[in-house]
Amino acid sequence: MTLDEVKIGQECSVVDTHADGALGQRLLDMGFVPGTRIKVIRSAPLVDPIEISMKGYFLSLRHAEAKVVEVVLL
Repeated sequence: MTLDEVKIGQECSVVDTHADGALGQRLLDMGFVPGTRIKVIRSAPLVDPIEISMKGYFLSLRHAEAKVVEVVLL
């Protein structure tokens, strides 16, 4: 399952990121490492972006970026 498939209010844990280059490095720098717990807070009315909560802060991601983050539901 990928992060863009997680429903609002659900919690999940990062398994892996499937991105190379600048996007892959950016996701790692933001804390998308295996084991990180994430909660999906809300989704914008026109689909992009989604707001998530992780490691004590809030973050917005486009669906294309969330699609490369593999997660497992908790």
